[in-house]
Amino acid sequence: MNQTRVFLIFAWLMVATLLWMEWGKWKTAQDQPVTPVAAETANVPDAGNGVPSTEGLATPSTATAAQATDPANAAAAAPASQATTVTVTTDTLKLAIDGSKVLRAQLLQYPQTKDAGSPPVELFDDNPAHLYIAGLAWTNQAGTAPGPDAVFRPEQSQRDYRLAAGQDSLSIPFVWEGNGVRIVRTFTVHRGDYLVGVSDQITNSGAAPWTAVVYRQLERTPPPPVKGGFTNPHSFSLVGSAWRTASGAYERRKFGEDYLEDGKLNHDMKGGWVAMLEHHFLSAWVPDPKQPALVSLDERTVRGTHRYLISETGPSLTVAPGQTSATDARLWVGPKLVKAIHASGIAGLDSAVDYSRFAPLAVIGSGLFWILSHLHTLLGNWGWSIIGLVVVIKLVLFPLSSAQYKSMAKMRRFQPRIAQLRERYGDDRAKLQQAMMDLYKKEKINPMGGCLPVLIQMPIFLCLYWVLNESVELRQAPWILWIQDLTARDPYFILPIINVAVMFLTQKLTPNAGMDPTQAKMMQFMPLIFGVTMAFFPSGLVLYWVTNGSLSLLQQWWMGKTHGQPALAKPGTDGKGHGKDADKGK
Repeated sequence: MNQTRVFLIFAWLMVATLLWMEWGKWKTAQDQPVTPVAAETANVPDAGNGVPSTEGLATPSTATAAQATDPANAAAAAPASQATTVTVTTDTLKLAIDGSKVLRAQLLQYPQTKDAGSPPVELFDDNPAHLYIAGLAWTNQAGTAPGPDAVFRPEQSQRDYRLAAGQDSLSIPFVWEGNGVRIVRTFTVHRGDYLVGVSDQITNSGAAPWTAVVYRQLERTPPPPVKGGFTNPHSFSLVGSAWRTASGAYERRKFGEDYLEDGKLNHDMKGGWVAMLEHHFLSAWVPDPKQPALVSLDERTVRGTHRYLISETGPSLTVAPGQTSATDARLWVGPKLVKAIHASGIAGLDSAVDYSRFAPLAVIGSGLFWILSHLHTLLGNWGWSIIGLVVVIKLVLFPLSSAQYKSMAKMRRFQPRIAQLRERYGDDRAKLQQAMMDLYKKEKINPMGGCLPVLIQMPIFLCLYWVLNESVELRQAPWILWIQDLTARDPYFILPIINVAVMFLTQKLTPNAGMDPTQAKMMQFMPLIFGVTMAFFPSGLVLYWVTNGSLSLLQQWWMGKTHGQPALAKPGTDGKGHGKDADKGK
């Protein structure tokens, strides 16, 4: 198979795939449903294993929906929330917490843009127009548990907490009291960390046992549409919910009409987590891995605004009179940093760094990022690390590529013979193909020799595309000179132009044996087609392809010079294309 033909097929397939994905995203946005959810009466049915079913419960989602639709409740809740809101600032996070919810979260080390003075990324926001919050609540059949809008008042008068120099952690306690039950909810943050510890300590001073169920949930409105279509890396990242089940399976659900395609769920997730993902960032509730839990999905409309929810339900907890009990969880609020996620010890959360929708490609992507990260440790620049990755891959594939270029050099030598066969058999393709196969067999030429290295590099190329899109480590990372963001397109299209030139020169060195004139003319446009296709892709990806193509071109030229021989003349010519008797009769 001709190498350039493989490139052309690959280019068209890639464009078709991206267009199909963009059409699917557009159609989902057009057909997005609006599903109002009514409030339900609280009860605690058991789903087995000590975990209550979510069916029929007044969960944080349904309870909040009922209260939000009542203007009186909404008006009463707003001042209480403002009065109890505490601001917490570390070196990585700035949080606004009202005791029952994390209302706002700024990622202080991640500016929204590369412009000077750019504000930090806001992952959580309590603005109803683009709501995204993390909440937790209790519910029970007796109605004596603090619901999603219960007022947890700060135990201390301080309203602004800041991590001081030399201080490694901060703890912020809130208190709720009612019906003889006192709950002290403590939020704990740490220096250099994106995990927020949340602990509820329940003390029962009443005369009867107190039983309730804890819920932790993430809630957000649909994000705004991505501008730029399939050329924008944001359009390829999952924006939706994800969770890890008790079996260790990673599952996800994109926001849109299929969000509840399998119902609201009621799956066992002991040892798992629930999360909401977007490009480069995520939030995740991680309950105690030793306790049983359930995951559930929901969506609702509040005052005309559609919202998506994912919740985890803890076990039913009973506190006897005079006794104290506690439940703990962690909340990840931050970037998809692979090293930090691994350091957190949260099982399977690294799956949220979604290198591909297909498991085998995701494994390849993880391997590529592992190599990239080690090269970055050595070189200190992600651009040079991408170039180093190309060198590593070329060294690994060197035996295959050497065989490829030797085969191509041999095919180039026999091109005149193949052209003579084409003239002889004309439009009889069957006889032409048989004659060419006989020639290949006689001269020991492998026409497929150029395919294997290209086929191997296709999944590498695709996986690197996902790695560059998904890896927050490369977000806004510069290379040199005009490339100041490897995840954005080349602002001056210099790399795409170089890519076109490299592919054009490669095409000139590549034999087109067996290609009919129509195909040959189409192949002349292949470098331009592929160059235009990649012009708006992340510059880091184009850098990879330019480097790979340049090294391949150099290797092909060298192998052709070393192993190539003068082209054989057509039968009946003098080796220069002239008939042997051309000079006779002059």
